[in-house]
Amino acid sequence: MAKILIVEDNEMNRDMLSRRLERRGYVIAIAVDGGAGVEKARTEAPDLILMDVSLPVMDGWEASRRIKGDPATAAIPIIALTAHAMTSDRDKSLKAGCNDYDTKPVELPRLLGKIEALLKNPPAPPAPAPPA
Repeated sequence: MAKILIVEDNEMNRDMLSRRLERRGYVIAIAVDGGAGVEKARTEAPDLILMDVSLPVMDGWEASRRIKGDPATAAIPIIALTAHAMTSDRDKSLKAGCNDYDTKPVELPRLLGKIEALLKNPPAPPAPAPPA
């Protein structure tokens, strides 16, 4: 089954999401801040990342930019999660490289639909840089 990296600093949110996704057969990896999320994206090689945007050390937008900027992790789909349901947050998430966006509190059926869509149709890997 697919591995999902949950990057979330709130213990209750991490626990709820990880338990619910594990019951559906997903393998879960956890990171508690943006810096750890970037590192775990490299070491865990998840199939998808759920990225909280309000994180300590490095916010989720910067962590997403770094993940998408690294050729080793650029193709991993990222769903931004935030308690802010403003259009500007959605736009900021997409500009940071996130493939989708969802709001908290998480509505599991809606989030599962987004996860399954991205896992079935992963984003195309970035084009290689032209030779200098």
